[in-house]
Amino acid sequence: MTKVPPQAALVWRPLVGDLLINTVTLTLAAAICCVGLGTASAFLVERTDLPARSVWAVLATAPLAVPAFVASYAWVSISPALEGFGGALIVTVFAYTPLVYLPVAAALRGLDPALEDAARALGDTPWRCVRRVILPQLRPAMLGGALLVTLNILVEFGAFALMRFRTFTTEIYAAYRSGFDGAEAAALAMILLLFCLGCIAAEALLRRPVHYARIGRGTQRRGVPYALGVWRLPAVLGFAALAGLSLGVPILTVLYWLTRHGAAAITPAEASPLALLTAAISTIELGLGAAGLTLILALPLAVLSARWQRFSLTMPLERGAWLAQGVPGIVIALALITATIAAVPALYQSTLLLLLAYAMLFMPFALVAMRAALLQSERRAEEAAKSLGAGWRRVLWRITLPLAAPGFGAAAALVFIAVTTELTATLLLAPIGTETLATRIWGDTSTLAFAAAAPYAAVLITLSMAASWLLARRFGMAALHAQAGG
Repeated sequence: MTKVPPQAALVWRPLVGDLLINTVTLTLAAAICCVGLGTASAFLVERTDLPARSVWAVLATAPLAVPAFVASYAWVSISPALEGFGGALIVTVFAYTPLVYLPVAAALRGLDPALEDAARALGDTPWRCVRRVILPQLRPAMLGGALLVTLNILVEFGAFALMRFRTFTTEIYAAYRSGFDGAEAAALAMILLLFCLGCIAAEALLRRPVHYARIGRGTQRRGVPYALGVWRLPAVLGFAALAGLSLGVPILTVLYWLTRHGAAAITPAEASPLALLTAAISTIELGLGAAGLTLILALPLAVLSARWQRFSLTMPLERGAWLAQGVPGIVIALALITATIAAVPALYQSTLLLLLAYAMLFMPFALVAMRAALLQSERRAEEAAKSLGAGWRRVLWRITLPLAAPGFGAAAALVFIAVTTELTATLLLAPIGTETLATRIWGDTSTLAFAAAAPYAAVLITLSMAASWLLARRFGMAALHAQAGG
């Protein structure tokens, strides 16, 4: 009998099969639900006479400010019966539907209404025109949104750990914590990484090379809104239900536990005001530090991408940075742990290592905003400064950076929001004694101390919503599009 190598034995196990079934089933179900809800919501807001469309647009985007593991805490604290696949599906659908809504809404705003006019002139009914003309043009946005949902599900840890739903990320973390089993954790991480890259490749293959450009040029014309008629009230009620389940349940649940004594929870415990303040300060400090470091590291690549696109190394470097979007945070954290222990032991469990992990994870967020800002800044001012004898460093510091400052501010805000709600890398890499709002929520909820977790969840939601509101108000909704994945 042929002896199975130890590395192969770690892969060919019933556990891996169960994890694959859980992952594929949840990913497909959540992606289908998110695409359906997100596309329908975007169409109702952008192309119909739905009342109070601007309000529903904000409410459709707002769940991005509530981390998935906080929503999981809210749902599981309502009833333990929600644990497992059902609860995991509820949390992922309501948390990630905005990732489909945003790109589809943007695509709807850019469609050429002349195609619809032509279809209507040839006898198509309004809803047949939607099915035959509009939906095919939304294919890239829908596929992109589905990819974002899939990648977020594959890398999610906190929500599934609280729901007691076993996935690759939860098993990798368990293998690491149970005895620093590097071989088992590495084998599971490799499978997860291949799965993520496979999803990215599948999306690229499904996105056929079809052109969706506008027919005419000049001022963009918006299409005539579709009349909902008798469907207006059901549409409003549906939006209200979606907003209530995705936003109302987490917020109201947190408020409920804020008004309850620790003894009301399954595990009696109280939040310490000093611990809450310490966690909030640590969260803000790490967010600001990571935002600053990420901008510094992303600046050369953003300048290369915007100003020296023909340079041979620009494309490989940019693609390499974007690869982090498809690499789970737990995989990056484990790789950094292994590398630092082997090469630079003094860096292990240091704040600098944690900030480097944040920079690697959220570099794409910064690149989206920084590159767009540099492309939109006036290049003639730079050329004029060069003609007057200014060197490239002086031009960069005195001309380019001030012109692109708003976009750089958006990049910093995006990274800050992502860091404040990050959990996996923080759990693995944070120095001993360092606790953030996210890790305190996870720790208290894991022990069923729901009342103790409530103050941390309230502060985190408030901080994230305030940052998101400031981002949208100061830098525009395009910045929120970048937060959804560029």
